Amino acid sequence: MRAIVIREPGGPDVLELRNVPLPEPPHGFVRVRVAYAGVNRADLLQRLGMYPAPPGVPADIPGLEYVGVVEAVGEGVRERKVGERVFGIVAGGAYAEALVVHARETARVPEGLSDRDAGALPEALLTAYDAIVVQGGLAPGQTLLVHAAGSGVGTAAVQLGRALGCRVLGTSRTADKLARCRELGLDHGIVPEGGCFADAVLAASGGRGADVVLDLVGGPYLAETLRACAVGARVLLVGLTGGRGAEVDLGLVLTKRLRLQGTTLRARPLEDKIRAAQVLETNLGSWIAAGRVKPVIDRVFDLADAGAAHAYVAEDRSFGKVMLRVGAAGEAS
Repeated sequence: MRAIVIREPGGPDVLELRNVPLPEPPHGFVRVRVAYAGVNRADLLQRLGMYPAPPGVPADIPGLEYVGVVEAVGEGVRERKVGERVFGIVAGGAYAEALVVHARETARVPEGLSDRDAGALPEALLTAYDAIVVQGGLAPGQTLLVHAAGSGVGTAAVQLGRALGCRVLGTSRTADKLARCRELGLDHGIVPEGGCFADAVLAASGGRGADVVLDLVGGPYLAETLRACAVGARVLLVGLTGGRGAEVDLGLVLTKRLRLQGTTLRARPLEDKIRAAQVLETNLGSWIAAGRVKPVIDRVFDLADAGAAHAYVAEDRSFGKVMLRVGAAGEAS
């Protein structure tokens, strides 16, 4: 099969299209013929040698989400059968024409959803839902603040906040992205001026602040984020595009009784990945089918152009998801 292989740590040019052995599904696993794979910033970090794949995952084939058709099942599989359309997240290996994944980690694609649209949803939706709802406890009527609102995870979080009946605030470095986010349910957009946004958040929330913050930036944003929080707020740190270092006012953490929590999906145990697949198929699947949560796709590249896709994502001009077209695994897109 064809796959994108990381030749060595480096820039987008180290991504090479190669022929590699077709994997066989072991006991409990299925092989999926991939139609589309999402491009995520974690893939860029893996290419740079900064985010290695966990044990048991292809070390040199990136890709954390996919959509496709089950084409082979291993022994003991009862949950899936050949010909079923599935999608989900994996710890790596999705930049390939086929991948093996535990059968219980897969989710059925909702009826009427194209491969292209389905492939844009798993990583963004699950990351946002797990952070703001499962861990952050976001509830109807509360205020959600989303940093990097125009990103894949950001656009998913905005839609989830709207679906839950929350007031949704968002930050972005460009007003254009915030304007597009308003179509997804953003109530108020903020372009940080000199890195400052807390006063604008407080003003937009009647002085109360945000109950839950999805932080995809980190770095210098954290100090402002704490100022923008309501008493008892939960801050979920998902990304570090702004840097790894930050100065924290511990007094604010104490007096506001704040909770700062980091979270990732990739390295979690199988049990967590199975629960995530169940959430994607049931909780989120019904919202997807009803059109309450929709894919936001910026551009689609062919698999052979994975390097160009990485370069494009690194430019930070995309709005929503960037995708790789891998093959015609299911229905036409």
